[in-house]
Amino acid sequence: MVNQTVLVTGGTGYLASWIVKGLLEKGYDVRITVRNKADVKKYEHLLHIEKATEGHLSVYEADLLKDGSFNEAAQGCDVVFHTASPFFIAGIKDAKKDLIEPAKKGTQNVLNAVNRARTVRRVVLTSSVAAIYSDNCELKGKTAFTEADWNETSSPSHQPYSFSKTVAEKEAWEMCKKQDKWDLVTINPSFLLGPSLTTRKDSTSISTIVDFLSGKYKSGVPDFSTGYVDVRDVAKAEIAAAFTEDASGRYVLSAGEASLAQIAATLEKCFPGQYPLPRRVVPKFLFWLIAPLFGYSRKVVSRNAGYPLRFNNGKSVGELGMSYKNLEKTLTDQKEQLERDKII
Repeated sequence: MVNQTVLVTGGTGYLASWIVKGLLEKGYDVRITVRNKADVKKYEHLLHIEKATEGHLSVYEADLLKDGSFNEAAQGCDVVFHTASPFFIAGIKDAKKDLIEPAKKGTQNVLNAVNRARTVRRVVLTSSVAAIYSDNCELKGKTAFTEADWNETSSPSHQPYSFSKTVAEKEAWEMCKKQDKWDLVTINPSFLLGPSLTTRKDSTSISTIVDFLSGKYKSGVPDFSTGYVDVRDVAKAEIAAAFTEDASGRYVLSAGEASLAQIAATLEKCFPGQYPLPRRVVPKFLFWLIAPLFGYSRKVVSRNAGYPLRFNNGKSVGELGMSYKNLEKTLTDQKEQLERDKII
């Protein structure tokens, strides 16, 4: 097992870095793709991890939108983790160019490289619960969202990030059906939180907590609820999905659900009086009026504000052996990392 070669696309990302760390610690020969190999600062943290572990790291250059650019990296690999995909949920200017095309075309290009390699036995695709549902109001009539659910209401104009993840995952399943050399497992996490291995702030998961702690929302937050999961737990699940022989299909990963107000209250509980955190919820009708000023459509507010949310994580617990960190642990560790790296 340890002699296997694995590829992680977008290997410098928030989640991908934790996957690479876990693989290197287990002694694997790990390859990552980056857009610019000359920009060593982007993957310097992984080179440091490589020195402290028994694994080996190789860096390849690839572009999600360029067919054939993943061929060299995939050649000779046993497992491919495809994590590279843009993540923006607000203030999107061109959904097709910024989200949908990179997500779908990138998945096609990576899987075409897998087909050409002929050595890959399993692909682990990082999808999202965004491919399972679009809006919180869709939970009505269900106990919880499960792996059997698919997002059927997003579009390029409504919840375009969710649409991009849905399109990309469906494309992966279609391409998987057309061959018999490799199987596909998808990881569908809820909103990722927790410490980063880098000092980058360009991840929505990181910027959200930075915004909370910096006082951006001190006047109040909308009544939005989200699922949450620790990025380190997702990395463990990805590796388990790759090397658990019986793993199959989709896996919802979520430690629980919380409103934005509950996230703020948890931060206040863990760090009392230290940050200008929001203490009130903006009424739905008021946020509906001002939503465009914050990059949200009024349709998103109508279909999400005030609605509860719930995910069933039983399959991941039963088949991948997952256990999940609670919100306090995740936020405490994330805040300490942000402080240690002088991001806040």
